[in-house]
Amino acid sequence: MAGHHPGARFGTIAPVTRPTLPSLRDQAGTRDAWLAERLAFVVPRLMAHHGIDAWVLVAREYNEDPVVATMLPATWLSARRRTILVFTDSGRSRAAIARYAVGDAFPAAWDPTAQPDQWAALAEHLERADPHAIALNVSDTFALADGLSHAEHQALVSALPDHLRSRLTAADGLAVGWLETRVAAEVDALGEACRVAHQMLRRGLSPEAIRAGTTTTNDLEWWLREEVRRTGLEVWFQPTASVQRAGDGQPGSFSTPPEAATITPGDLVHVDFGIVRLGLHTDQQQHAYVLRSEEAEAPPGLTAGVRRANQAQDLLMAEFAAGRTGNEILAAARKACAAAGLDATIYTHPLGVHGHAAGPTIGLWDQQDGVPGAGDYQMQRDTAYSIELSVAVAVPEWGGQQVRFMLEEDAFFDGASVRLLDGRQTDLWLVD
Repeated sequence: MAGHHPGARFGTIAPVTRPTLPSLRDQAGTRDAWLAERLAFVVPRLMAHHGIDAWVLVAREYNEDPVVATMLPATWLSARRRTILVFTDSGRSRAAIARYAVGDAFPAAWDPTAQPDQWAALAEHLERADPHAIALNVSDTFALADGLSHAEHQALVSALPDHLRSRLTAADGLAVGWLETRVAAEVDALGEACRVAHQMLRRGLSPEAIRAGTTTTNDLEWWLREEVRRTGLEVWFQPTASVQRAGDGQPGSFSTPPEAATITPGDLVHVDFGIVRLGLHTDQQQHAYVLRSEEAEAPPGLTAGVRRANQAQDLLMAEFAAGRTGNEILAAARKACAAAGLDATIYTHPLGVHGHAAGPTIGLWDQQDGVPGAGDYQMQRDTAYSIELSVAVAVPEWGGQQVRFMLEEDAFFDGASVRLLDGRQTDLWLVD
């Protein structure tokens, strides 16, 4: 995102209007087209890569496996009764062992009049396919890949004959791969979602939402919530606003939420904000400075802090590489930051159909030496990430006080290079 210019800090910013979001019918058509493409190309590629020729997903109404929830038609707001989706022939054949076809993608393959037992119908379907490996969504590492509930798992295993039961395996790679992979149209749509979120965030960090001496950080959080609702979108977490100011001492702890504060001149305001548009999630953090009456610009030390955080972003993204684990990327980026004299904390995560999405974890704020399990997962092509980190900088104008510059912007990795989806903040927004 471009930095401010002198005229940008006065007045209001043009509102986001309803036409930025297609009709519900058009949204459903778009999402179903993405689903058809993903099922046709992403699933077979993943199953071939992992050597799996059958994948069974089971969910009941209102207790959907996170993966199943992303495979339902847009007009299905939940699963129906018990929904069993089956991929065979390495993903080239799809069926629903259910009373209903699941959209056009999963034709119904169960006749309850001929076989009243749904689990027996599943066993018969798998017998005909005769797969050598049957993947289930169970995982010790990834919550999003652990969607098969205990009762359903027990019933499924009990229904299979011994020779099929012996072929069951965990589907971590399939579930995570399905959730993290973006097709080209989704990448474009995620970029548009980032643009819309940036515009809302920019307005929130302006006099339109902040009146110095009156507006509290809680007021700002709820302003953003209401603005998102007004535009017909959703947030996936409560926006968080906080301030740092001269004389406050060390930056606040990550482990405790910031206390509500009235925003006053001289404050450095921080917001963490994310929206959901067409099922895709954004996650962004930016800063604004509230000018004192005698100031026309922010103190140079604060402006320099943003640039230092930008430098850390660049060093982190330079370490992205297909096949490299999240922990390897974290270690290399931290080493590069230390060599550049940056006091950086890195806590970057995948982004997509969830906010804290499936894929490699690249640090947590309290685990800077690596994250066992999720951090050991290898980065894959066609995946999106929230480039989230902070850099602590001593600000001369604040008596050398340590200030934490917390930035977060969204990016896409195509397997060879990484790019920000809608730019980034490179300078402080100013609130007059």
